[in-house]
Amino acid sequence: MEPYEKIYVNPSFLKTDHGEIACEACHGGDPKDPNWQTAHKGIIRDMTFPEADKVCGECHKDIVSTAKNSLHYTLAPLEKAIKARANKKDKGILKKVCQAKEKHCNACHASCGQCHVSRPDYVEGGFLAGHLFQKKPSMDTTCASCHGGRVHREFTGANDEYPADVHYDKQEMTCMDCHTAKEMHADAMDVGTRFDLPERPRCEKCHPDVISEKPKTSSHTIHRNKVACQVCHAVANKNCFNCHVGTDKKGLPYFKSGETKMLFKIGLNPRKTNDRPYHYVVLRHPPADPGLFDFYVKDGLSDFNKLPTWKLDTPHNIQRITPQNKTCNSCHGNASLFLQKKDVTGWEQKANAGVIVPETKIPRPIKDRVQK
Repeated sequence: MEPYEKIYVNPSFLKTDHGEIACEACHGGDPKDPNWQTAHKGIIRDMTFPEADKVCGECHKDIVSTAKNSLHYTLAPLEKAIKARANKKDKGILKKVCQAKEKHCNACHASCGQCHVSRPDYVEGGFLAGHLFQKKPSMDTTCASCHGGRVHREFTGANDEYPADVHYDKQEMTCMDCHTAKEMHADAMDVGTRFDLPERPRCEKCHPDVISEKPKTSSHTIHRNKVACQVCHAVANKNCFNCHVGTDKKGLPYFKSGETKMLFKIGLNPRKTNDRPYHYVVLRHPPADPGLFDFYVKDGLSDFNKLPTWKLDTPHNIQRITPQNKTCNSCHGNASLFLQKKDVTGWEQKANAGVIVPETKIPRPIKDRVQK
C-alpha cells in the first residue's frame, strides 16, 4: 500500500457510529495541543491489543468476552506446542525460549482492529477502507495477509499446476463462508489445537448426505469414519522445512526457512476423537526444527520429539475428482501417497512414529484383496 493509503481517513467515517467517538477516546493523545508532535505523544496505534475490553468491550461486551480468548487473539495452541517441546528442566533456558516466542511467533496475532479496521501488523498495517469499520473483512486484505503463504494460495489456485479449491472456483466462496464470526470469536483457552474447537467448520454441515445412514455413493459408505474427507478430496499442499529465527545487527527480528515442497501425504490419525475417528488423515510438514531458537539459546527445544513434525491438516484445495480418487487403485496399493519411514529424516523418526504408515497398513490393491 502507498503510505497515504495506510493512514487516510475517509470523511465518511466521521458520519458513522464509531466516527462520532473522539479520536483521543480510543487512541489517546492531546487534541488541545497545537503542536502535532507533542499532541501525538502516547498515541496507541492498536488499542484493541492486548486488552480489547478497554475500547471494544464497552459496546461489544458479548463478543469481546470470548474473542479475547480466541485462536487468532491468543495463539494459544501455538504456545502449547512450543512449551511441549521446550526444555522444562532448566528454567533459564525455558525463559529464553518464551522470550524468543514472544518476539517472533506472536507477531501473527490478530486483534479486533487488525481484522475490522486495518490489515494485520504482520504486513505493516494500513487501513482497510479509510478507517471505516468492516463487519465482514476482505479475504484478500486480512486473511491472506497472514495465511497467504500456504492456505490462501492453495484456496485460490495461485500455486502453479494446482487448481483452486472447488468452493472458490465454482461457488465463489470466501473464507468467511465457512469460517464464521462464531468461530472467529469463540473462546479457545482450553482448546489443544484448532481441530478441537467446537465451532470449527465441518464438511458435513453442507454435505449431510456423506454421513447419513445411506450415503449417495458407495465410496462414502465404505470409507465412512475411516478416512478424513481431505484424504480423497484434497490435492498437494505446501510443506515447509527448517525454520530458524534471530535478530539482525539493528535488533530487527528475522526468520530463515529451508526448502518448500508441494506434497500430498496421507498418515495415521495422531489424535483420534469422537469427532475425528478416522484411521487416515492428510498431513502437512510445518517448518518445525529443533534448532528454531538456537540464536537465543542452545538446547531450547530438548523435548522436540513430544509432538510430530508431520501434522494433521485440512488443505483448502478441495476437488471432487483428485489423482488419488479417480479409481480405487489410484489410492489402494499406491504407497507413494502414504507417509513412510523413508520419507522422514532421521532426527524426525521418533517424533513421527505415531503418524508414519507402516507397510502393513498401506491399503492393498482391490484386486489382491478379492483374490485372497
